Amino acid sequence: MTVERIIYMVAGLMVMLTVTLSHFHHEYWLFMTLFIGFNLFQTSFTQWCPLDRILRAMGVQTETEKRLAEKA
Repeated sequence: MTVERIIYMVAGLMVMLTVTLSHFHHEYWLFMTLFIGFNLFQTSFTQWCPLDRILRAMGVQTETEKRLAEKA
């Protein structure tokens, strides 16, 4: 699994979780959903994502690195 796929998976999971929690627990969980959306939005402009840095530090490859490793 690559960095990009993990980021999409975590973002999608967190959105589903916070929407579910806002429905069953308290509507303030929607602020977390808003934060996730804002983070995805700012990442599209800045190319900086905290989870990306964490995953790379753990040694997870990006799509490009994986393709280059497969060619070698």
